[in-house]
Amino acid sequence: MKVILNFFRLFVGILFIFSGLIKANDTIGFGYKLEEYFDVFHMSFFSSYATAIAMILCILEIVLGALLLFGLWRKQVTSGLLGIIIFFTFLTFVSAFFKVVTSCGCFGDAIPLTPWQSFSKDLVLLVMIVYIFIRRKDIQPVTVHPGWQSVLFTFVFATSLMFTQFTYNYLPVIDFLPYKVGANLPQLMSMPVGAVPDEYEITYNMTNKKTGKKKVMTDKAYLKTGIWKDDNWEIVGTPESRLVKEGYQPKIRDLKISDASGTDYTKEIIENPYYSLVMVAWNLKDADEQAISALNALALNATEQFNIRTVLLTANSAQDADAFSKRMKLFMEIFYADAVPLKSMVRANPGILLLKNGVIVDKWHYHDIPSFDLLSKTYFAK
Repeated sequence: MKVILNFFRLFVGILFIFSGLIKANDTIGFGYKLEEYFDVFHMSFFSSYATAIAMILCILEIVLGALLLFGLWRKQVTSGLLGIIIFFTFLTFVSAFFKVVTSCGCFGDAIPLTPWQSFSKDLVLLVMIVYIFIRRKDIQPVTVHPGWQSVLFTFVFATSLMFTQFTYNYLPVIDFLPYKVGANLPQLMSMPVGAVPDEYEITYNMTNKKTGKKKVMTDKAYLKTGIWKDDNWEIVGTPESRLVKEGYQPKIRDLKISDASGTDYTKEIIENPYYSLVMVAWNLKDADEQAISALNALALNATEQFNIRTVLLTANSAQDADAFSKRMKLFMEIFYADAVPLKSMVRANPGILLLKNGVIVDKWHYHDIPSFDLLSKTYFAK
């Protein structure tokens, strides 16, 4: 029984730390996932605090997982773990059963899980944590000295807090998104040779013009039986299409860049064979205006001295973007895209990407904007 208890402790503790670190690596992305849950449960008033709540949950997971491994404050830690796992088991069940959230975000974008996979994981953890909670008195702490216990707690809490603050104020330490440095965007947006596309089944509602007889047929049966040769049978209404088997899905399938009139500029911008500076500010209303000004000056210098194309991508309306551009005296061309891909491009508002021939050469948070001299020396002047 002691072996089982220690195994469960190690498994649960390590998994909670791993889960907390993965999400803390991208607290903004975790915040976006929480916003989905808030919308589903009609709790949108929490959306403004989604990132802050995400940080708290990440730190809580890491701290509770570490304290479980250390065996400290057994009653409080096991009670906290039990409360968390009961809540998330309920949440993932609702998400899976009612199909309201397609990905739980348990391990961020590093290990995408479907709601049913996440629910199964939480059930296993629930069993383990209930067992740990029942046998909590048998847990042996690494130290019984109050001073050392406080030191261990402070170290874990401070480390997790600093890590979440670093990734929030800069960029994820490890980028699991498709827009990471080195990514070839045209390749990620296309189907590779030999890839199997989605397989659909089309259903036809058929009516015999002579007898009035009706029947429902799939597209395969329609061709196999040769009923299409009989002029007495006709298709009534609109055929229904159903996804039978999901095929290959490009990692980037929702990026479309257009101008104010709706003209598609996606290929022209991302496949530019020369350097391009792409500023991303998906929400101009909340964007850091001081950073926008710095990026505008950078764009001006890059264009004047090296003829670098500089564009600003936003999800705002053309009217709002035009007013913002005039107020800020922006030099950059403005293009538009959906907020979802823009949020994935760079976890900052604004952020900056350096593209060349479809490849993301580098990218930066607005807290870490590179100087023009650095860009010139490292890239443009070569």
